[in-house]
Amino acid sequence: EKMNSAMSEEPDALSVVNQLRDLAADPLNRRAIVQDQGCLPGLILFLDHPNPPVVHSALLALRYLAECRANREKMKSELGMMLSLQNVIQKTTTPGETKLLASEVYDLLQSSNMSDMDNVNEMNYRRRKAQFFLGSTNKRAKTVVLHIDGLDDSSRRNLCEEALLKIKGVISFTFQMAVQRCVVRIRSDLKAEALATAIASTKVMKAQQVVKSESGEEMLVPFQDTPVEVEQNTDLPEYLPEDESPTKEQDKAVSRVGSHPEGAASWLSTAANFLSRSFYW
Repeated sequence: EKMNSAMSEEPDALSVVNQLRDLAADPLNRRAIVQDQGCLPGLILFLDHPNPPVVHSALLALRYLAECRANREKMKSELGMMLSLQNVIQKTTTPGETKLLASEVYDLLQSSNMSDMDNVNEMNYRRRKAQFFLGSTNKRAKTVVLHIDGLDDSSRRNLCEEALLKIKGVISFTFQMAVQRCVVRIRSDLKAEALATAIASTKVMKAQQVVKSESGEEMLVPFQDTPVEVEQNTDLPEYLPEDESPTKEQDKAVSRVGSHPEGAASWLSTAANFLSRSFYW
């Protein structure tokens, strides 16, 4: 808290990277962020940050940006990008979820200019290699698709994000707002029910699991109502800005700029400004 008040004039690394992550979550901003001069280099520098939540948040931002196919080539060739991702994967002190998320981003970028067949081989090779670095303690990740009743605007999305980030074992997530869905990557030893419990804890949303039947039809399966014990994420202390955070007002501005790339661009220049001051003096 002392840190926060001291830094109220100057945004800290976590609040800047969280802002970038929130901007990147909106598909309409993804091209602008990657075209910006300062943001990609800044996110790459964040991958080396000593504070684990900063690294994880930067990876989530990169994961969102890499969802846009048109961004992948530029991201991959950005100085230091692939190397920094490898460092995160190989560092022994990196939390398991963060390693998996980094190898997911690496795979997406690595596959940007390959034919589908090369792609599959490369992915499998990368995955085996990642498994090797991750050791046997981190089993593979799995994907859970949730249909979330009540997921209908960006403030609800933020609530949902906040709830999911608190669960130990959540690696990444992608929102499909138009169909009220969230695709969540989790460690294979985490029960999907934990996600439902976390989302129910927001009191305004409820999750069902989307599964495919034998015939390929999608079905919604409600979760049992008995809440499961959710292990809180201790690796990521104070992950999102707390109430006393100086970025509270900015957050409001960011959720407003969502659908106007030019609004995002003005915020991006602020972020880039901050990044160049922080890293290059």
